[in-house]
Amino acid sequence: MKKIFLSVATLTVAFAFGQKKEVAAAFKAIEAGDVATTNAQIAQAESAMGDKTYLLEPAVLEQYYYAKGLALLKSGKTAEGASYLAKINSLAKNKIYVGKDSSKNKVYYVGKEAADASGIQGLKEESYTPTLTGKLGSSLNPGIEAANKAALDSYNSKKYAEAAPKFKEVYDLLNAAGQDNKKYLYYSGLTYALADKKKEAIDVYMQLLNDGYTGIETTYTAKNKKTNEVENLEKTSWDLYKKMGAAGDYTDFKTETSKSLEQEMYETTAALLLDSDRAEEALALIEKGMKKFPASSKLSELQGNAYYKSGKTNEFVNNLKAQLAKNPNDPNNWYNLGVLQSKDPATEADALTSYKKAIELKPDFAQAYQNLTYMTMGDDAKAIDDYNAARKAGKTEQANKIIEARRARLAATLPYAEKWYQYDQNNIDAVTLLKGLYLSTKNDVKFKELKAKEDAMNASQK
Repeated sequence: MKKIFLSVATLTVAFAFGQKKEVAAAFKAIEAGDVATTNAQIAQAESAMGDKTYLLEPAVLEQYYYAKGLALLKSGKTAEGASYLAKINSLAKNKIYVGKDSSKNKVYYVGKEAADASGIQGLKEESYTPTLTGKLGSSLNPGIEAANKAALDSYNSKKYAEAAPKFKEVYDLLNAAGQDNKKYLYYSGLTYALADKKKEAIDVYMQLLNDGYTGIETTYTAKNKKTNEVENLEKTSWDLYKKMGAAGDYTDFKTETSKSLEQEMYETTAALLLDSDRAEEALALIEKGMKKFPASSKLSELQGNAYYKSGKTNEFVNNLKAQLAKNPNDPNNWYNLGVLQSKDPATEADALTSYKKAIELKPDFAQAYQNLTYMTMGDDAKAIDDYNAARKAGKTEQANKIIEARRARLAATLPYAEKWYQYDQNNIDAVTLLKGLYLSTKNDVKFKELKAKEDAMNASQK
């Protein structure tokens, strides 16, 4: 009876060998242009291994990506095919971590992140050089040209949601051909952001930042003596022609280096994270960005917003004060500081000062006038209740003091309320409050004017 049982190790070897045969068959089929057979063999391999591609040695894994990617490409699924073919280049860019799992299967993890996630200790670091990239050129070029044209056409027509995945497709196709041109990936992130596809934009920008992309590129140009046209040249050719001097075919050698996009990407990604209610992630990214770009006022402003959204009030206040120390002429920061100071009775006087500074810098700042109105007026309902209670209790002198203090507050409030209304005339709260102030200060003409406007606004909302 014991003779009919195979060991786990034996089963594993047969299992892995089966996958290798199916992938090899798929590779031969796609080389022969037989997409149907390729798909059938790939399906069998995937059915056996699932998502455990780490069981395939790099050479077999390369064949798997090649066969599946080309089959998808030839079936019209360009974007999906490009993403698989691009994985071939990742085999060259990443170390391969080799070892055995707890079941004694030999494993091959591509990249340190995948190796660390496996939890397997003692993996050996190796390198792998893909061999199939050079075979892809003729297959990929038509797709690259078509995807690039579609991306540009959609972008120029402001169809950003269509342009973004096409730019990503161009990147993947170029990457599959061995050209890791992240400029197209950046274009994809930019157009996703323009299309208000926040999650997709964040994913692309985070990939670029994690990969250390800066966007800095050097262009090499020279004038062709025969055509008198300025041409872009590869650096090697540019250097060679320049060394040839007068004997060569080119003159007017120039280089131009583009500016870095890294700061912009940190700022844009942080803003997108905040807009997506991912304040904690935004804070982590901003902290990383500010170490590289400490003078970025945009990152500093975003940091304050992230503190506020994540409930870190003290950090937000300190951030605002730091920003105001750098730029004391920012009315928005004075306003925001006033909002926070007004929440603490101990700093209400400071809040009034901050609001007044905001309207000094921005005379039409309606929200600042609104807050000054309410703060100066105080709790008017409580004042009336206190007055009535003192009067009923026969405390005439106390009642008179309460009503006089109220009159003084309302008189001080009126100018702010008028300014609030002046710069926000369609705000029914401003209309109603100012109407009440005119009634209290016995300005019948203005009261009737505001009452008529309030009635008209209420009628229009029915």
